[in-house]
Amino acid sequence: MRCTPNPRPGGTGRLAGRTVSRIGYGALQLRRFNEDRASAVALIRRVVELGVDHIDTAEFYDCANEVLREALRPEDGVLVVSKVGADPDPGGDFPIRPAQRPEQLRASVEDNLKSLGVEQVPVVNLRRMDTGPGLRAEGDQIVDLDDQLAEMTALRDEGKIGAIGLGSVDIEGLRRALPAGIVCVQNSYSLVSRENEDMLELCRAEGIAWVPFFPLGGTFPDHPKVAEQPAVRAAAERLGATPQQVGLAWILHRAPNTLLIPGTADPAHLEANVAAGSLTLDAEALAALG
Repeated sequence: MRCTPNPRPGGTGRLAGRTVSRIGYGALQLRRFNEDRASAVALIRRVVELGVDHIDTAEFYDCANEVLREALRPEDGVLVVSKVGADPDPGGDFPIRPAQRPEQLRASVEDNLKSLGVEQVPVVNLRRMDTGPGLRAEGDQIVDLDDQLAEMTALRDEGKIGAIGLGSVDIEGLRRALPAGIVCVQNSYSLVSRENEDMLELCRAEGIAWVPFFPLGGTFPDHPKVAEQPAVRAAAERLGATPQQVGLAWILHRAPNTLLIPGTADPAHLEANVAAGSLTLDAEALAALG
């Protein structure tokens, strides 16, 4: 694999006014360690050792916040990004349920403050349910974006959150939200799922960090897996990389405001994800991948 070393995986990007590594870590998979807290803490320590300095989490990721509270140290300088808009639903058909009402957003921020053990969450993403795979709000969970942003802005003014992001939002919603000072957007996006290309372009124009989820596809049955695409596999073989690394490197190449938050519970996969940040896709690979 042809790589160029960089002390920050993937180089540097901007998030909420800070310079961060372009490859971060998504904490969802920490739920696999519910019975093994020591291994979860060790994994996060390895995340830090590898130069990753922003981590995506949520109160509804089971034990993730508690693990981060135990594992992270002030001197690590890690920017923690959490999200609101859903609550855990362990007995339901889906592990989370909508929690879109303003009072629920506030309660979730308070829960995050407690479980993370902080006085302010640096960035909180409002997880809407306008677009992408997964849940859709129904009944009293259908809440106007302006009402939600008013609550998020109040929480920011109170100092409980540092900055506001959005997730699973459509482009009209993002345009409406711009006056609130949005710092990042999390929507589904990958080499094989490019429906949100217009969102990426708007974020680039507005200086907003683009932080796609499902960057390798395959999470839902109707989402193809990036690593199974013939062009991806061919590029990986020629470059001496894994197909997953090619998929991540392709997203980083698309726009300089892109940040990645691949998650894993496997230390070897973690190191491979970080290494994707120094993979250079040559002209032949980029032409084949489109």
